[in-house]
Amino acid sequence: MTDTACKLSIVVPVYRSALILPKLAAHVLARMEEEGLVDRFELILVNDASPDNSWQVIRSLAEQYPFVRGINLRRNTGQHNAVMAGLNNVRGEFVVMMDDDLQHPPHALGDMLRALESGYDVCYTRYVNRQHALWKQWGSRFNDRVATLLLDKPKGLYLSSFKAMRREIAREVIKYDGPYAYVDGLILDVTRSITVIDIEHQARDEGDSNYTFRSLFSLWMKMATSFSITPLRLATYLGFALAALSLMMIVFIVIQKMLHPEFPRGWASLIATILFIGGVQTLCIGMIGEYLGRAYLKLNGKPQFVIGATTWQADGRTEP
Repeated sequence: MTDTACKLSIVVPVYRSALILPKLAAHVLARMEEEGLVDRFELILVNDASPDNSWQVIRSLAEQYPFVRGINLRRNTGQHNAVMAGLNNVRGEFVVMMDDDLQHPPHALGDMLRALESGYDVCYTRYVNRQHALWKQWGSRFNDRVATLLLDKPKGLYLSSFKAMRREIAREVIKYDGPYAYVDGLILDVTRSITVIDIEHQARDEGDSNYTFRSLFSLWMKMATSFSITPLRLATYLGFALAALSLMMIVFIVIQKMLHPEFPRGWASLIATILFIGGVQTLCIGMIGEYLGRAYLKLNGKPQFVIGATTWQADGRTEP
């Protein structure tokens, strides 16, 4: 298939989903048949160094279906970096990013495609009935509010991992070569021509979610320190506020001592103040260190991802 013949590219990061992938490919194919795009789409499955036999399943699917193209990463890089690996190899006029667990319904692909054809650069999805655990929903809401503050995200826009964009937007997104990619932040840096459609969130077809509290916190840190200097500004404001508070406390203590010479020194309040200021200083230093660490890794050329193999190399094809 040539670039001009491909209308839709579907990028799916894969991790611990060997049992689900055949069902995913079949569901996507069925939907593309309904949309009349059987010979004009590709399904790019990016194996993020999954510990199961996902890569073997991807290779088998690529032999079975001509629209399946597989990428095998040498090491685990995380969902967003795996998506970037896929975006670097898309050929379609439009690009969809979706998860590998069938919680994102393939029947929504047509609606997303039509939203882009109507003129929008990006189409996000909004869940009508979320199937995630309660703690995960709270985490997503917190992440959503932080994104509104740090990334100037439009209010009401839910940053779902199920989204679509024009290829020209994808080209701008992949210009970012830093080791810590956050796709939604990159999209918001490129365009504000965004629409949203509602979808039914499906239950996971097999196994448990690969997202843990640790991975969600890591994602929040990517967003906070890779695409905004707001945390540094907050640290500066906090420093000024503490300096002003300290000055007022000094004036208060001096006046109290002059008016009441017998006024005892407060050991408890002194210790509490020291611990509070020390904690704030440690937090600010840690935040600065996070920024410096990411800059250091980028300057030293830490790769965003490393491709170990592709299915089109394995079968002798030279297509990009």
